[in-house]
Amino acid sequence: MEKWKHRIAQFVRFGLLEAWSCAFAVGIFIGLAASSVIPLPIPRYDALLVYGIVLTAIFWGLRLETGREVLAILGFHIVGLVFELFKVHMGSWSYPEDAWTKIGGVPLYSGFMYAAVGSYVVRAWKLFDLGLSGYRPLATGIVAALIYVNFLTHHWLPDARLLLAVAMVIVTWGGWVYFTVGKVRYRMPLALSFVLIGFFLWVAENISTLLGAWRYPHQINAWAMVHPSKFGAWALLVTVSFVLVAVWKHPRQVGAVADHSGGDPGDDATAARSDEPSEAARP
Repeated sequence: MEKWKHRIAQFVRFGLLEAWSCAFAVGIFIGLAASSVIPLPIPRYDALLVYGIVLTAIFWGLRLETGREVLAILGFHIVGLVFELFKVHMGSWSYPEDAWTKIGGVPLYSGFMYAAVGSYVVRAWKLFDLGLSGYRPLATGIVAALIYVNFLTHHWLPDARLLLAVAMVIVTWGGWVYFTVGKVRYRMPLALSFVLIGFFLWVAENISTLLGAWRYPHQINAWAMVHPSKFGAWALLVTVSFVLVAVWKHPRQVGAVADHSGGDPGDDATAARSDEPSEAARP
């Protein structure tokens, strides 16, 4: 019974840490929901741009994000906008509402969707005190780059995402991500973490399209669930985000495993044992 109580308490702690890691994304969702029901004096997409800027300033002002972290997240915003310009031009999805701050059919606020993903990865890395073992930065980075390129070139060339997914599993085989909940250090396969994050991003995408953040071609006349294949696409795109943050982190933090004593690691099959590498890996 004591073990079950401990596991339930750990699960709750894990959920709270995840929620706190998603704080910026939750703020964006609140803005999307509020702007869909509250009359606005300016076009909705423009109001969301202002809202995103203010939200970022609040996070920085409250020290929820450091200046360096804000700059990293801004990088995600810019990369996301470039990606959006291309995909909207190719007709992958659209932003049907009018706006003053629209370029090539893409409202500038859309970059905050990618900034939210970047914020999650950065905050989770810090809050869970993430550490890595068996991580191959060069091989993983090359496959992640090919994944990103494939998202662009599949409009003309054969879609290689299945082969790239297999390649990512191969290069991350034996790689573990370590994270701390309470006083216990756990681990999971790195590839599995990509899949889990990708699934929840797919869920978030369904909510976002329901709130009118953007529209896929099959959602123009009426909302419909985002195709499950997008789950796999998000899992692949997460690898790109992860590699970018891993490179941004100090080199000594990649491939190292934070060591925390305490708790009862043996009560979970995924808990890290005391014989794991002990070099600190703090954000």
